[in-house]
Amino acid sequence: MAGSPLIGALALQGDFAAHGQMLRGLGATVREVRVPADLDGLEGLVIPGGESTTMTLGIAREGLAQPLRDLVKEGVPVLGSCAGLIMLDRDHLGLMDVRAERNAFGRQLQSFEADLEVPGIDGGPLRAVFIRAPWIAEHGPGVEILAVLDGHPVAAREGKILAVAFHAELTDDERLHRLFLDGIRSPTSP
Repeated sequence: MAGSPLIGALALQGDFAAHGQMLRGLGATVREVRVPADLDGLEGLVIPGGESTTMTLGIAREGLAQPLRDLVKEGVPVLGSCAGLIMLDRDHLGLMDVRAERNAFGRQLQSFEADLEVPGIDGGPLRAVFIRAPWIAEHGPGVEILAVLDGHPVAAREGKILAVAFHAELTDDERLHRLFLDGIRSPTSP
């Protein structure tokens, strides 16, 4: 795909604006998604970090659960970060064969940053911001683990879904978002 792909950012709660700013800086057009009609025509979707219980309630209130599932079944690539990883798991939207453990690294006071090597991201480690972050507690055989921290998976891919337990949008490093967009622009992406 050439040009400016139309990317949706789930805008019910969380830092969707930071994802939008980063994606716009990389040449994407970004639409905030609040209701099912906002999903029409999207070429990619970001489910941001935030608070997963609040997101779950907002998705239910707006009738977004099945439309989000349908969008992913149509093959639209998704990037989920932090609470977005939780929303994608078996216990929530059921779009990824993982089970996330909420607040796995601790509460707000235990927030931290770490450098991670992520396949497909060149140029050295990616700085990752972990805020009340989950980790992947279980995953199925079709899930590719991309990064591990302290023995726990914190980044994974399944098909066209890329999920991370951290906030890449809170740094100046655009490489994770570029990897996501490259998967949309490339006709050979998984």
